[in-house]
Amino acid sequence: MPRSRTGSRRGEKRAEERITADYLDIALADFSGYIAADELYDGPYCILSIVDNHRFKRLLYEVLDHNPTEEDILRFFTRFQQALTARGLALRGVTTDGSPLYPKAIVEVFGPVEHQVCQFHVLAELTKAVLKAVAKVRRGLKGTLPKIGRGRPSRANRKLAARKKRLERKIADLFEHRHLLVQHHLTAAGQKTLRRITRGLPALRTLRQIMDEAYRLFDRRCRTDTALAKLARLRRRVTRFKGLRQTLGKLFSPNLEKALTFLDDSLLPATSNAVERGNRRHRKMQKTVYRVRTAPHISQRIAADMLRDAQAQGRLQTTHTLHLARAGYHVPGNGATVSTSSFFLVSTEMTGWPFRWKTRMVASFSRC
Repeated sequence: MPRSRTGSRRGEKRAEERITADYLDIALADFSGYIAADELYDGPYCILSIVDNHRFKRLLYEVLDHNPTEEDILRFFTRFQQALTARGLALRGVTTDGSPLYPKAIVEVFGPVEHQVCQFHVLAELTKAVLKAVAKVRRGLKGTLPKIGRGRPSRANRKLAARKKRLERKIADLFEHRHLLVQHHLTAAGQKTLRRITRGLPALRTLRQIMDEAYRLFDRRCRTDTALAKLARLRRRVTRFKGLRQTLGKLFSPNLEKALTFLDDSLLPATSNAVERGNRRHRKMQKTVYRVRTAPHISQRIAADMLRDAQAQGRLQTTHTLHLARAGYHVPGNGATVSTSSFFLVSTEMTGWPFRWKTRMVASFSRC
């Protein structure tokens, strides 16, 4: 007998209708006041998303058939602001990546709200610059390798052969352990390895010290003014080295200053991880789609995913009820016989997007 297909369809078209109708009322019922905004490119299309940065709920999205412009972002933010105004809600903070599309639109639509640039994106740019400098050092060392003919070295070339072997080993170590120059926390063994591979290369040790100071800028125990003062001293130090000034140009980006905004607000998230998780989930879903993608199809799939998240709590409660009924347990007060074998059912409750969980006590049950 074939498996029933009732309830197995995603219902993308109906989901899109429900998203535009009553989804925002549910999603904004416990609105935290902080959002994360980002754009995701899927072939020729671009998906704009706004996610609650505490609840991990996608609140609004829009599918474009072109690269977004400031006008698109302005119109998208205006839609969201109208939804907040209609429900008497206010926005307290926005977290985005370092894209130049957002600052002007945020000021025009939301006014003087806190704008946080994602800490992860800023540090990723610094890390990329440092690793690029390490690769440049490796190329420089490779250019100093002595040229020796093939075969066993002669008595006169034995010292050159030994020197070449040492340089090749050093180049290989710099490539294998290059992560030690950008890793946040180093173990004792990692510090020992770092000292060994950077022996005779003071520029790389200076880069590591600068990365340590860059990480200390984002210490939650500091205030924004204190972090900005540290950043000013760090920039003056880097300016003294002409080579480092060119290598660490991202250290002078205004996005780095905006990435320190969260230090004055303990509730403002430092990263846009909430919206990035949704983007990764969308990419994973799209891997299974082999048909030609269209803007309506992408919009319907996102709507179905949002509706599935909205119904997650109800599905969880239903599952626990079914498991309880199969095990023969009943809630006291509903005609069940309370015995001495009572126990507490502890379950996991989803608090936001399906990667955040907490444990809570549901009720006291007894077996009849």
